[in-house]
Amino acid sequence: MYDLRWIRDNPEAFDAGLAARGMAPLAKDILARDEKARANRTQLQEIQNRRNALSKQIGAAKSKGEDAESLIAEVGQLKGALQAGEEVERELSGALRETLSELPNQPEPDVPVGQDEETNVEVRRHGEPPVFDFEPKQHFEIGEALGLMDFEAASKVSGARFVVLRGALARIERALAAFMLDIHTLEFDYTEISPPLLVREHTAFGTGNLPKFEEDLFKTTDDFYLLPTAEMVLTNLVRDEVLAEAELPLRFTAHTPCFRSEAGAAGRDTRGMLRQHQFYKVEMVSISHPDQSGEELDRMTNCAETILQRLGIPYRAMLLSSGDMGFSAKRTYDLEGWMPGQDCYREISSCSNCGDFQARRMGARFKPNQGKGTNFVHTLNGSGLAVGRTLIAVMENYQLAGGGFAIPEALQPYVGGMTRIA
Repeated sequence: MYDLRWIRDNPEAFDAGLAARGMAPLAKDILARDEKARANRTQLQEIQNRRNALSKQIGAAKSKGEDAESLIAEVGQLKGALQAGEEVERELSGALRETLSELPNQPEPDVPVGQDEETNVEVRRHGEPPVFDFEPKQHFEIGEALGLMDFEAASKVSGARFVVLRGALARIERALAAFMLDIHTLEFDYTEISPPLLVREHTAFGTGNLPKFEEDLFKTTDDFYLLPTAEMVLTNLVRDEVLAEAELPLRFTAHTPCFRSEAGAAGRDTRGMLRQHQFYKVEMVSISHPDQSGEELDRMTNCAETILQRLGIPYRAMLLSSGDMGFSAKRTYDLEGWMPGQDCYREISSCSNCGDFQARRMGARFKPNQGKGTNFVHTLNGSGLAVGRTLIAVMENYQLAGGGFAIPEALQPYVGGMTRIA
């Protein structure tokens, strides 16, 4: 959500940000509508002032025994004008708010401009892709050969884009989540949260998932939304709060199932676990002081990278272009893990700084140590990591010639000392 005062003061910058997102300029139209709404509010205030003055005159006239019928008649007319003006105010303000709520965040000035992933910029790589003396397989080939990854059984009960993991593979998925949570909480000072999995409309609006992306969400018959990511709840923990500056930063993490309709993914990644309606993810969220959110993004990205490094998964970090970033983000780094079976890097984490964009939608503020008033906090979110995709990366990077795969040393204590599944 945008501050209209900022748009008034920076119309060119506002339109430039929209252009970077591939959108037409809107500042002129928005400011014209804002001016109309402000003029209407001024007129309403004048009517109210006149009405108040007449009420005093009526009281004075009655106390003197004078005729006040004409004054009373004018007050009646003003009441009707006031009601009509208030209805206009609701229409103008509501329409303007709806327009602003559907506009994406402004990218930071040094974010590369582009419309898709082709214009993302690689900023670093870590680790070398493994070299096999056999043709590497994809994760679903490995899992199905082991009898531990069952898409057919999932299809019977739920349809496409679901999977049943059995035995050791289910245990490794659970172990990966525990491994991630331990690092984030014990080493990086995140507070673990066990959040609700169903949220109301205002919660989804606060993070920018509504109103524009409703088709991507699963909705119940009684108006709950299933979490597409724990970010939605963790960020809204500070909704309508006024925090003390000394409380910042707040850092939360959670392991939850995530539910996505994948409405725009028809025909993409239909084999395997890469893109499913239900998957598990460990999420990180930070509530930061505005002056520190840039550093907090670097810190959060490092937390996600640490997981990949400990597991020995080769990866690259990408600075996303303006057209490939999420709706609420002003800067995003994607971590892409190497997938030998696909012979390419695939996203395994995405870490974003949203600035005050979500905070304005949620009413999340802090009171500075010095000075008066309050300021909006900055919010950040990141995958730390997507558990299913991490499992895929482990299976493919540690696969064995005779079938199955080795278990990374860092993960072995979480699976009772198992070293391989073969």
